[in-house]
Amino acid sequence: MLHSEAVPPAQQPAGLTQTKPAAPPAPARPPGRARASFAAAEPARGDVASLEPLLAHVRDYLPAKDLKRIREAYRLSDQAHLGQFRASGDAYITHPIAVAQICAGWRLDADVLMAALLHDVLEDTGVTKVELNERFGPSVAEMVDGLSKLDKIEFGNREQAQAESFRKMLLAMARDVRVILVKLADRLHNMRTLDAVSRHRQLRIAGETAEIYAPIANRLGLHSLYRELQDLSFRYQYPARYDALNKAVQNAGKVRRDALGRVTDTVEKALLKMGVTAEISSREKSLYSIYRKMVDKKISFSEVTDLFGIRLVVPDLAQCYLALGGLHNTFKPNTSRFKDFIAIPKANGYQSLHTTVIGPHGGGIEFQIRTPQMHQVAEAGVAAHWLYKSEGETASALQIRTLDWLKSLLDIQQQTGDSLEFIDHVKVDLYPDAVYVFTPKGQIRGLPRGATVIDFAYSVHTDVGNQCVAARINGDLVPLRSELSHGDVVEVISDPNARPSPSWLTFARTGKARSEIRYFLRRMKYDESVELGQRLLEQSLASLRIDSASLDSARLEKVARDTAAKSVNDLLADIGLGLKLAPVIARAVALDMSGQSATARLAPRSAPIIVQSVDGISLQCAPCCHPLPGDRIVGHMRGGHGLAIHRIECETAKRQMSRDAERWMEVEWGDTISGMFRTMVEVSVNDERGVLGRVAGEIAAHDAHIVQVSMDTDAEQVAVIKFTLLVRDRQHLADVFRGLRRLPQFRSLSRH
Repeated sequence: MLHSEAVPPAQQPAGLTQTKPAAPPAPARPPGRARASFAAAEPARGDVASLEPLLAHVRDYLPAKDLKRIREAYRLSDQAHLGQFRASGDAYITHPIAVAQICAGWRLDADVLMAALLHDVLEDTGVTKVELNERFGPSVAEMVDGLSKLDKIEFGNREQAQAESFRKMLLAMARDVRVILVKLADRLHNMRTLDAVSRHRQLRIAGETAEIYAPIANRLGLHSLYRELQDLSFRYQYPARYDALNKAVQNAGKVRRDALGRVTDTVEKALLKMGVTAEISSREKSLYSIYRKMVDKKISFSEVTDLFGIRLVVPDLAQCYLALGGLHNTFKPNTSRFKDFIAIPKANGYQSLHTTVIGPHGGGIEFQIRTPQMHQVAEAGVAAHWLYKSEGETASALQIRTLDWLKSLLDIQQQTGDSLEFIDHVKVDLYPDAVYVFTPKGQIRGLPRGATVIDFAYSVHTDVGNQCVAARINGDLVPLRSELSHGDVVEVISDPNARPSPSWLTFARTGKARSEIRYFLRRMKYDESVELGQRLLEQSLASLRIDSASLDSARLEKVARDTAAKSVNDLLADIGLGLKLAPVIARAVALDMSGQSATARLAPRSAPIIVQSVDGISLQCAPCCHPLPGDRIVGHMRGGHGLAIHRIECETAKRQMSRDAERWMEVEWGDTISGMFRTMVEVSVNDERGVLGRVAGEIAAHDAHIVQVSMDTDAEQVAVIKFTLLVRDRQHLADVFRGLRRLPQFRSLSRH
């Protein structure tokens, strides 16, 4: 689900009293039809909104010609939204102006401010994209279009419509990151004014913000915005908990701020002795961060020791480490709470030294140490310098990382057909916890916490992921499902003939890995299904004495259209997957050829389908009977899953055949079969010490692989051992049986 209409019950942190789940006070909604972004048709209160505060803010960094363009955008927006009002009763134009002012606070360019002023005109008014393009240029028109929802398209449900709108916005963001900056400013103003809407909408919008927009702000390094969106979402999702926690922090702050002031004085003197000049400021932990810590660690409010922290902003990189030494020389450090995000920045470009020391009263105090440039990026993220790189200047590490992430959105989009699946993939990459690992050449790669070797392989390159067979972590061979830890050196071992397995989806964590695996499997399933469908249709046509080789392609295309398939290949794929039955399609072809009923022209069935391999997706051995080459077999078309091969004596096959005979067909093993086949064997032996090892050794001596084993002993001291084996064919299994019968402990055996 992309969002939740109602917030599910959350775990109540210890020590936080909750009175009643009352919503924040909301004025009665005015009558009339609600419009997007809380607009409603009602006269406004107060004077017409003015553009002057925005212009006063941007005059110090934008030229006069840009101010003129901004005024023009304002005039169009004001005219387009004339007569529209927000749920609060304010004129609707106040919202675009507020969004533009937030963008101006990030010192964004004139095109962005114009897009902010116009961001709702395509959605809520009669203005067209063509008109925007003619008056303000393609850059502004594309941004506004990327910010507009898809209200005019029919969708099956709200979740699908919302997911498609998010996908449109994120893909517009991948082309121009400024789109998401305007959208985040839009969401921030809406969250700041959420009191004016119904409780139902508060819950939905707050949930959406916590799930999508706040993580995007964090991913782009907009830390101040991230904190505010989190706290506002917390306020509306859990108002009683928010109020209780807010009061507790205010009460605790009076005492702790005094202690913090004394610590600050001590730090200032210690740094002066080291020759370090620093701008020292204290900071409070956000309410949502405190709440999450109480829930995650199952602690009470009184046990949260890092409500406040101290930030040191020093002139240069060298003084960051000098300041760190001064702190550790003055207070005892907690070595388990030290992180160097300067040497290894976070994925969103954040850089700082983090250290926690034991304060004079025994509690922990967290310090952040950074340069002014690091501080600017920490607060404004990608907005801090994305747009102001001078001519010829090389891209920063943050820009490169952001570009890589945006490019990954396009890659995921290309491999994903469904908008809900696309959003699911993207959400995986949005959450902040990360591990940082190294390639054998020393390159750093950041991956989500819980990421595995397969995620690392796909982060290097799609082909590396698709062909991955094994890996080494810190020189040791490990399975592909192994989770990565900070500082691991990961080496991927690949094979050009290898391909992804469906089981990889159970442990792949990143959106890129999951989308690439699913895309490959879909493509492989489609190709195999087309090939199998071709063989099945040829067999059914032959039974009607129709030569498929001489069949007119236009006739097949017509039959494909008549059966609602987009193409002949899609028709063949549906046959191969069992979604359409080959005999039915063959009769449709015969009917089209003769213009009359084709049932009278049925002839004895032609030669059976020949099975050469079952290691694909569309053709598999049935798990109920595990057929081996050499067994007499029959095939069953499973709707959507291809052809399953059963042994002719399989009881499951016999029962299903009596109910649905048309889906069963003759199949035979080919002359040359590749691969190993699974079978199950039960061996009874005298229960002696070491008997399991002797039985297993005999199986291994005949080159059979043991996949699984279990052993039980009955009251008569007879051990019953069940093996799952991989063998080449029926003859290979017979060789294994002969070896087992020669054991002195042998009593009986059977194939299951």
